[in-house]
Amino acid sequence: MAFKRGAIYLANFNPSKGTEAGKIRPCLVLQSDLLNEANHPSTTVLPLTTQLIDDAEPLRYRIKSRDKLKSDSDIMLDQTRTIDNHRMTAAALTTLSSAEIIEVEILWQTVLGLE
Repeated sequence: MAFKRGAIYLANFNPSKGTEAGKIRPCLVLQSDLLNEANHPSTTVLPLTTQLIDDAEPLRYRIKSRDKLKSDSDIMLDQTRTIDNHRMTAAALTTLSSAEIIEVEILWQTVLGLE
């Protein structure tokens, strides 16, 4: 099953430890489609939360509900995880626009110190 960069899927983040995001929740695929299309067995993602925090950039990026994403959500840019593909559902809930992906990339680079 090939996931798409910029798409949001449901994933099971259990078990979690400490401040890690847990439970079944949406996540944004950030991994390159080069790896996704090669059926790499794991995928690098950013989990989403419905516990919204205003003005929390670069740690959060807000997405409005759309398609099958039922609630407004924050992407948690400080919670990068690489998870086994079996933790994720096959169907995407929604996909970010190119402009949104660029904004997330800029924030993610800041969090990772790559700017």
